[in-house]
Amino acid sequence: MIVLAKFIFLKTIIKAQLMLGLLFFFVSCDNQNTFFDLKGYTMGTSYSIKFGAPSNELNIDLIDKGIDSILISVNQEMSTWDPKSTISKFNNWHSTEPFEVSSLVIDVMFAALDVSKKTEGKFDVTVYDLMSLWGFGPNPATGLPKKNELEKVLSITGYEKIKIIDRFLVKKNERIKIDLNSIAKGQCVDLIFSYLKLKGIQNLFVEIGGEVRFSGKNKNNQDWAIGIEDVHSETSRVKTILGVLSLDNGAVATSGNYRNIVDIDGNIIGHTINPKTGYPVQTNLLSVTVISNSCMRADAWATALMTMTYREGKRLVENEENLKAVWLIKLEDDSKRIAVEGDLHLKNQRYSFFKN
Repeated sequence: MIVLAKFIFLKTIIKAQLMLGLLFFFVSCDNQNTFFDLKGYTMGTSYSIKFGAPSNELNIDLIDKGIDSILISVNQEMSTWDPKSTISKFNNWHSTEPFEVSSLVIDVMFAALDVSKKTEGKFDVTVYDLMSLWGFGPNPATGLPKKNELEKVLSITGYEKIKIIDRFLVKKNERIKIDLNSIAKGQCVDLIFSYLKLKGIQNLFVEIGGEVRFSGKNKNNQDWAIGIEDVHSETSRVKTILGVLSLDNGAVATSGNYRNIVDIDGNIIGHTINPKTGYPVQTNLLSVTVISNSCMRADAWATALMTMTYREGKRLVENEENLKAVWLIKLEDDSKRIAVEGDLHLKNQRYSFFKN
């Protein structure tokens, strides 16, 4: 997903471990507000934060430090790449005794388990070892996994094997490990959004690696325009837009197999693994974009909807409040169609709409 202004800002995925990096400032003015544009790197990807407010009411240095503090905290809590993070320590906690975690981890786990229950386990954060078998994560296996390896990992995988008791996580199986990469980025967006809101900022846009949350108007006093990136082959460098959402507030997240891939013995594997079967998803969905009232929720649901067919996902979205979705579907003749669920107006769509 990308943002449209006078130019198109295309996200750059940096395949590296979670990290903080350089921060760049861009400032533009309109008749009433100064618009700030902060850019940098975190969570193995880029971020962009745009907001408008009278410049004499803001201490940008303090805001910068506050944002940096949030990014550092989320990394320290949830990075599977950092052996000293809370999640890494929990994954190495070979015990069924309660393990104390921060409120950040508790909040993201409550959200994750909610989506897991509603999707009957199609979304599941207990997939650390499963993702490693398919070549993803800090300690990936080499070569395609064997059936017996998958069966062994699946026997200890399942959201129902994790409990939350107050400020503690409890494993029902001491070998279970969790991976919050499918939801933590959305939570980080929400945390920065809330932090800036508390500063009295109304015209606001926060983006990390294509996941966004926004409110108010852009520097041209118009609704924010969110471009949904089209899907091409993994070798294509062409970037185009399949449609544009124009909204004044909300959160948007996209999931697809067109960016995060690995090559195992010549086999190109997409990162969306079905936690019920243990195998990469095989549907005609190319991407799913979810619009919700929080980026953490949108992030999780976008991942979940990629593991099921369009019709399965549509039924779930229909029954959820504050949840809308845009699917990109590949037909048997290799043509593409767009499907929309919810009160959304998609402008400049590249493909015709899917007929149910």
